[in-house]
Amino acid sequence: MKTPEKVVNHIVEWLKDYLKNSKMNGFVVGVSGGIDSAVTSTLCSLTNAPVLCLEMEIHQDPSQVSRAQKHIDWLEGKFDNVTHHNISLTGIFDGFVSGLPNTDRKEEQLLSLANTRARLRMTTLYYFAALHRYLVAGTGNKVEDFGVGFYTKYGDGGVDLSPIADLLKSQIYEVAQSLDVIEEIQKAAPTDGLWSDNRTDEDQMGANYNDLEWAMGEIERNPSLKGLNQNQLNIIEIYMNFNRQNQHKMIPIPVCEIPPQLLI
Repeated sequence: MKTPEKVVNHIVEWLKDYLKNSKMNGFVVGVSGGIDSAVTSTLCSLTNAPVLCLEMEIHQDPSQVSRAQKHIDWLEGKFDNVTHHNISLTGIFDGFVSGLPNTDRKEEQLLSLANTRARLRMTTLYYFAALHRYLVAGTGNKVEDFGVGFYTKYGDGGVDLSPIADLLKSQIYEVAQSLDVIEEIQKAAPTDGLWSDNRTDEDQMGANYNDLEWAMGEIERNPSLKGLNQNQLNIIEIYMNFNRQNQHKMIPIPVCEIPPQLLI
């Protein structure tokens, strides 16, 4: 990216226009301690509209909570329009789990509960959004949202607008650098923070974002996949497997259309 500053200005103006046209009052952003939420919350702050940052831990690794709080402190020191709440959802999550029936489908349960964490956070974001007439700003990037579908349906995928969803992960790092996002966040391994073992995104997907970006672009440039070596083909396979299985997140919800003659 030659001019990240111009990209920043473009997104900030887009956010201002969208907020004005929506007749809402500001933005609410979930801050996780990761690069995407740090960039999104900073871009929203640059609009000068009210921005509410929520740190919502659920059995969170202390390093993630610490990074999130450091970023929020940095934002509040830089912008007068930023406020925050630290909300522990651990008790709510544990209460939900304790009320569930026993199951022997342990592996599926772990994934389902990871997604439950994301949905509890979405519910919390929309509570405050409704309270203040704010828009929920999404933090998904282009590879996650339109490539591998690496997000929770009606969790972190449940938002009002997506300021950075047309930026690749590598481009988001460039934007973060231009915004002077704290170095600790820029260096942290990407993680969705939904697992008690603190696994990273790469642990879950089996490929890093640079590989996935390459695969996303290569499929467009070279649809026949001609000339690729085995390692490259393995990365393509990882990307395509996620893309196929997560299409239900990336396409509009199917509607059963009723023939008019049946409604007469």
